[in-house]
Amino acid sequence: MTVQEKYRAKLRTPEQAVQVIKSGDWVDYTTAMGFPVLLDAALAARRDELTDVKIRGNLIFGPIRTAECDPTREHFIYNSWHCSPYERKLCDEGLCNFIPMVFRDVVPYYRHFLTVNVAMMCVTPMDKHGYFNLSCSTGVARGILEKADVVIVEVNENLPRILGGFDEVIHISDVDFVVEGEHAPLMEIPPAAPAPEDIRIAEHILPYIQDGATLQLGIGGIPGVVGSRLAQSDVRDLGMHTELCSDAYVDLYEAGKLTNTKKTIHRGKGVTGIAFGSRRLYDWLDENPGVMICPLEYVNSPHTIASHDNMISINSCISVDLFGQVTAESSALRHISGTGGQLDFLTGACMSKGGKSFICLNSTFTDKDGQLHSNIVPHFHGDIVTDPRSQTYFVVTEYGAVNLVGRTTWERAELLVSIAHPNFRDELIALADKQKIWRHSNKR
Repeated sequence: MTVQEKYRAKLRTPEQAVQVIKSGDWVDYTTAMGFPVLLDAALAARRDELTDVKIRGNLIFGPIRTAECDPTREHFIYNSWHCSPYERKLCDEGLCNFIPMVFRDVVPYYRHFLTVNVAMMCVTPMDKHGYFNLSCSTGVARGILEKADVVIVEVNENLPRILGGFDEVIHISDVDFVVEGEHAPLMEIPPAAPAPEDIRIAEHILPYIQDGATLQLGIGGIPGVVGSRLAQSDVRDLGMHTELCSDAYVDLYEAGKLTNTKKTIHRGKGVTGIAFGSRRLYDWLDENPGVMICPLEYVNSPHTIASHDNMISINSCISVDLFGQVTAESSALRHISGTGGQLDFLTGACMSKGGKSFICLNSTFTDKDGQLHSNIVPHFHGDIVTDPRSQTYFVVTEYGAVNLVGRTTWERAELLVSIAHPNFRDELIALADKQKIWRHSNKR
């Protein structure tokens, strides 16, 4: 049987394909642009026939029909490994639960501990050899599909075909059902316009980035601003090794800064695990031999990251306390995002020869009543710790960059107060003193 004959034999409508799902099943949607829009809608239409269908996904920008159609969660229970803003809203509404993880471990979790009855995801059209490309979702997709009892692929004609190192494709022989249908253009997540504080944060980081450095730019506005500012700088021959490929790398490439020629490993190739952004990004990724997409199990391994000399990791967070603990995933008990790959890259960059890790945040936020609050706090109140104080390296606000490595508790307090908003420094000093982490000879 030819690959085309196998394809036709496995072709189903979305409604036919989801008939395989039974009450009590675990169903996986993989991640981001791999979200199976048609299959999710068809499964939602079966709501009254099913109970206790548990669904996993992450970084899905919605709408997820199965979550929205069942406010009691009697029929569908949606869970996310890492919340997009849309999934955060679902959490606020009690329609999503979080699954703690670090991204390098997600596929091993499936391999060793988890059940997947049905996995379904969007893929590119099949090529002449019978392969579907896993596109922007390669980072976790193949490992999930391999664990599934039943694999359903939804062909999305708009996905870029991204060349890979390994596990970036699945063959028609390994697929149970194929679904076709018209899709809207890929959702675009363009970079937000930078605030003045974001630009100042970026300017504090730029002096630490030298020619030939390899960059990881995490999720969030500030890492993207760093990329844009680097594109306008005199730094040359930068490399890409990142969990997420965003528009910032296109900026660097078009400015002639991203060459990958000085990388210690995978020279000439920018490496990523997942991707989302603008149409411009998807067009740049499509069949680009200068980009290699690989499983996050490899990309986010601290050993792999540390294999790059001068590895620079830049990530955002929500808050830092005076001990140097970092939260990037909750505000008190309100869930925001997830650990993701931040701890993976912080660890790997610190192990790299000449490497550095930067955790960035605005010094303040304004609440809904217009009141200003400090994002540098004396200590956490139920906030989930993403990065332990024992691993925090550079912390950067619009007021400066400080290095906490090897610093005592009183030194950390002094350094962090120095980059807090001036309106809160006296209060932070007084509270640090109560916590017995302030030396009275410290500068005030």
